[in-house]
Amino acid sequence: MGGGGGRIGWGELPWSVRQAVEQIIGDRVVEAVSQPGGYSPGTADRVSTAGGRRAFVKAVGPTLNPDSPRMHRAEARHTAALPRTAPTPRLLGCHDDGEWVALVLTDVDGRHPHTPWRAAELDPVLHTLDTLAATLTPNPVPDVPTAAERLAHDFAGWRRIAADPPPRLDPWAATHLTELCAAADRGLAALTGDTLCHLDVRADNLLIGPDGRVTVVDWPWACRGPAWLDTALLLVNVRLHGGHDTEMLLRRSPRTADVDSAVLTGFYAGLAGFFTDSARRPPPPGIPTVRPFQQSQADALLPWLAHRLTHPETA
Repeated sequence: MGGGGGRIGWGELPWSVRQAVEQIIGDRVVEAVSQPGGYSPGTADRVSTAGGRRAFVKAVGPTLNPDSPRMHRAEARHTAALPRTAPTPRLLGCHDDGEWVALVLTDVDGRHPHTPWRAAELDPVLHTLDTLAATLTPNPVPDVPTAAERLAHDFAGWRRIAADPPPRLDPWAATHLTELCAAADRGLAALTGDTLCHLDVRADNLLIGPDGRVTVVDWPWACRGPAWLDTALLLVNVRLHGGHDTEMLLRRSPRTADVDSAVLTGFYAGLAGFFTDSARRPPPPGIPTVRPFQQSQADALLPWLAHRLTHPETA
């Protein structure tokens, strides 16, 4: 798991934002503990109040990163519309003064999964994603974009690379750009469905409680797509950290087992193109470590992708 490297804390929020959060909670905050993981430069604090109430607060302003307030607004809309039966946090309230956006959520008692992934944690996470897809089909959140709309620009990464190759492009990718572009196009065309998808499932967006229950957190990128999408995404994170046979996991999962192998290969081709293209860009304001993380995901995906494209009969 990585982090943005520049996250602020509760005490660095403007006084008016802290006051608004306390009004939502209904009590004065006396303790705030910043949480690791993720890439937002804003706060991510578990807070406790004088009366013993607890909440999770995430807040950001445009001076930290100009895109982050928009993402927080989207997350507030999505989280507020999630059914209570979904294994997700509840939104207690949202403060938006036009610049600073603060989300106040239920504080989930839990920790991130260990990485490299342990089988004892991976299995319940995969089960939770299966349950989540069933709970969120049909899509319960109005006006979310489709997965294809969300990923159209990202999945054109190989075309941008073909037009302007980076100097240290992976040699295998450099000799298969036409094939990678075509595969990514196939993957994008297959992103149809009426399931609400998280679209950013990885270890630092999951919490495992003391009772073993898994909660899926951070919903700014929610979209409407196929029921297999989040499971397939999680396996990128599993592949990144190593220690598991991701081909076997694809075949074993009830969400991905019956998906056309060429579709999954295309999906991973689109992601690999996005990571490879994005990693060469300057870092976004306030998020200095996201580019190395994207490069590490590209490095993890490319050998797997090469095998799937070269030996489709075994995929």
